[in-house]
Amino acid sequence: MAIDRKSTIDMPGMAPNSLRDINALPIREKEAWYRRLIPARLFQRYSLEQTGCVLFVGPEGLGLARIEVRLRPDDEDCLFFLEMLDTPYGQIELAFCIINAPEGPRFDVDRDASGRDNLFATVRRNLEAEVLAMQAGLCPHQVRPGLGLFRDFFLEFEAFVGQLGRDTIIAEPLSYNNAIQYEQLGFDYITGKQLMLWIDREFQPGGVLFGRLDGTSPFRQPGMERTVRGRSWAIHDGILGRPWDGVKIYKAVGYHAGIDTFPARTW
Repeated sequence: MAIDRKSTIDMPGMAPNSLRDINALPIREKEAWYRRLIPARLFQRYSLEQTGCVLFVGPEGLGLARIEVRLRPDDEDCLFFLEMLDTPYGQIELAFCIINAPEGPRFDVDRDASGRDNLFATVRRNLEAEVLAMQAGLCPHQVRPGLGLFRDFFLEFEAFVGQLGRDTIIAEPLSYNNAIQYEQLGFDYITGKQLMLWIDREFQPGGVLFGRLDGTSPFRQPGMERTVRGRSWAIHDGILGRPWDGVKIYKAVGYHAGIDTFPARTW
């Protein structure tokens, strides 16, 4: 089935203002709303005509939605994956977004050494796969290289949220590099800003985290403090002495907060 990518939604009489409202629409109208969130360049770069390549999940009566795009319907990994939901406070939560390069190598960081799902390395780690992923230039939790399309996606997502009449997007960065990426897109912190500032300070020469880059693991090598990716791997390895959690962020639609907790960053 060919994918009709409309840049605008023309649905006289319909004015949904939540995902729950969209999910109550007839299926063609519902999918028209969600289809716009798939980056246009995916359709330009890949052939996604086969039935089953694009899946929309938006259960009627619930304020959540998931979009799965695969290069082939039976592929294990999605080319594009999005999960979002209404919050009780009238916001839209960007819960999860993945944009993979399907032709790139796969690193099994999402499975432990026995092949069991490890919830993206949040419960058990596959150190061998993580080292290989890091050496290939990936960030923590990435199973494949990305396509550099997250900004394209997010600009459309922000417009989508605004069209619903919502003024706030919230998210929880899965890793340090995600938090920095969201800062660049205009997010501010609900919680975790002081932690982010502390991380930058303590990765400076003489700082606590700088001193812990002592070469005792592949993820704690001197010099890793200079890049977002290096810091993120060290944090993923536990260099903070505490779990990476409690970081919650928000973006006011149409407003860039100007937050920068790593001013000297390189990726």
